[in-house]
Order: sequence, then C-alpha cells, then structure tokens
Amino acid sequence: PPIDREWEEMPKHVRTAVNLTLAEARRIWLHAQRLHVAVPFGTGAAAVRAAVAHLGYVQIDTIHVIERSHHHILWTRIPDYRRADLHQCLSVEKAVFEYWTHALAYVPTRDYRFFMPAMRRHGEAPRSWFGNVSPPDLRRVIARVRNDGPLSIRDIDDDVLVEKDHAWASRKPSKRALQLAFFSGALTVSARTGMLKSYDLTDRHFKWAVRPRAASEKQVLEYLLDRALRAQGVVSLDSICHLDAGRKPAIAALIETRVRRGSLVPVVVEGAGKMVHWMMPELADAAPGPDVERAHLLSPFDPLVIQRRRLKLFFSYEHRFEAYLPKEKRLLGYFALPVLVGDRIVAAIDFKADRVRQELKIQQWTWLDPGPNLAHQQRIEEELHRFERFQFGG
Repeated sequence: PPIDREWEEMPKHVRTAVNLTLAEARRIWLHAQRLHVAVPFGTGAAAVRAAVAHLGYVQIDTIHVIERSHHHILWTRIPDYRRADLHQCLSVEKAVFEYWTHALAYVPTRDYRFFMPAMRRHGEAPRSWFGNVSPPDLRRVIARVRNDGPLSIRDIDDDVLVEKDHAWASRKPSKRALQLAFFSGALTVSARTGMLKSYDLTDRHFKWAVRPRAASEKQVLEYLLDRALRAQGVVSLDSICHLDAGRKPAIAALIETRVRRGSLVPVVVEGAGKMVHWMMPELADAAPGPDVERAHLLSPFDPLVIQRRRLKLFFSYEHRFEAYLPKEKRLLGYFALPVLVGDRIVAAIDFKADRVRQELKIQQWTWLDPGPNLAHQQRIEEELHRFERFQFGG
C-alpha cells in the first residue's frame, strides 16, 4: 500500500508505538552510522572490514572533483584511513567485493550469497542494456579471463569498434560482455585503480572450490531488514527498500511478524505524519547523543545523505546534488558537501581539489543553521585541514 496508508492498514495490535522527537531519531541514526564517536571501527584494513560489514555497503561513484565517494565515506568513519587499506580488503584479503545494491558499492564478502539470486536473474534474463551481447560474446570474454588471467577493458584490443549507441557506452562490445559476466556472477572485480577495474573468475578470485549456497528470497528479505536496522536504527519501508519498491509488501509482512514477536516496535517520528517507522525495542529507552559536537564533511553519497527524503525528515535539510545542473541554477555549488556538527547539518561547502598545487579550494560556503556559527566554524575549520591532508595523502 502507499506509504500514507501504512498506518491505517497496520493491524491494531501493531499500532502501539514509541514516540520519538526528531532530536532522538537523529541521534539514534547517527549512533547507527557510527558518526557519534571519533574512532568507531579501529584502524587499518581491519577498520575497513568492520566499517563495510556494519554499514552493509559503501557506495562507489565516478565523480572526482575531490576524493571519490567510497574513500570519502570510509575516511569519515576511520580517521587514519588509507586507500591501500581498501585495496587490501578487496584484492588481498577479499573481505569485500563489488556489486549492485541501490548503486555500485563495496559489500562484505560474508554477504555474497544474498546477492546470488540477483546474479542468477541477470544471467537468465539480461536487461535490454545487454541486448547486443550474444552468448558467444559472453563465453569468449569469460574464456579469455580463464586463460589469460584478470582482465580490464583496456586489455581488450582485438574487438571491432562499433559506433556508440549510448552517450556513456564504450565503443568496444566486450565492455558490455564484461559487465554482463560481472552482473551474472561469472566474473568479479579483483582489483581497482581509480575507476579502472580488473575482472577475474569469481571462484578463482575467492579461491572457492564450492560457491556459497544462494540465499532464498525469505533470507534476502531478512538480510535487507537486518542491514537497515543495523545501519539506520530507526527504519521505514522507504529506507529499507531504497530504490527497490517491489519488495515493500514482503518487507512489511516480515516487519509485522517481528512486531508480533516483540523484536520490533512501531515508532512515530515527530513530523513524519502517517509514515510508520520501526526499531528494536532496546533502543526505545536510549537515544544516545554525540560525546562531543564532532564536525563531519559528508560525501553526497554517504549513507546518511543518499536517501534525500529521510535526510530531510530527520535533519530538516534538503540536500541538492547540483553537479548536473546549469551553473545559473545552482544554490549550493557544483559538488557541495553537507557539514554535520553534533546532530545538526549546519552548512554546505562546495569544494574543488587543485591537484597540481595540492590545495583544497572552497568554491562556496553556505550556512544553513541560524545557531552559533562562530563555534561551529572553529570545529569545521579543524576538520577542513584534516580533509585537505586526506585529499593529497596516502
């Protein structure tokens, strides 16, 4: 049912709800995102493993105005983060892998089996994007990886070039064959340099004699709900099923079962109207606040930011991603970052990295919060210096 009918259609025995103020809801979410303390996951590659495992996924994006989103998201939660730590997890320890959640992301390898049903669907019924990939194309690219080892699109130089049929498409047909082999699970990303990916046979990369057993749809639903509860604290059907609306009825039924069992309680969040939320009952008496008013420069693709409707409800802030807007229509700037201080988003700062001079340029600084900006500014400037060092460090 539509979100605004959820409350009326919930059984009466489910409707006894916990009331949360926006401040309480924010703090629970920040605690779940581990943005409330300085070093929530430890250091080094072990911290990367722990962060990806806890968050469930870390989104990858190609934009490189400043450091790319996946490194930025991890740095926000791991103060001494190094890019080599992510490489260690992906290519050496193989503790994370790349696949599609709501977007391309790093995902814990322990969760691989929950993505296998989607891989099977891609293999059995490829999307129209892969319509020009023939079965012989697919077999040929997999055979080449099997025989020659990990392969990137740059390694393919013997295909006949064809005209583009899409603005973003490679002119090499094998790129789509590689992508289909990836989405269907035959290949996996074994290494990444910038945005250049190397693909290897999945079983060879992970050294699997036998693959994990694919999860059932019921197990996938349990996984999606548990992932959201762990990383969001207070959840809604929208937040659990972000860009996956087809699963809402089944997730709603699973939530109702857990409410009956007492492992979830309905939540009325201040200002949410009839949109129902849920959380685990042990959180009802604990709305932790940050130990200090920490400042964070958040990526536009950070899990706290990417669900715009939820962000607006919890933080009264509507983030605008303006990279694709004409300059005259931008309000915050080409690549503005929301600035979190304590449990409020107080500013948005548009940055650009000057890689020649190794300087971080502030294009525009927009205050959003009418509160004590001078006190906020000192914390933000300290974080700015740390952020600049990260941009041009290891």
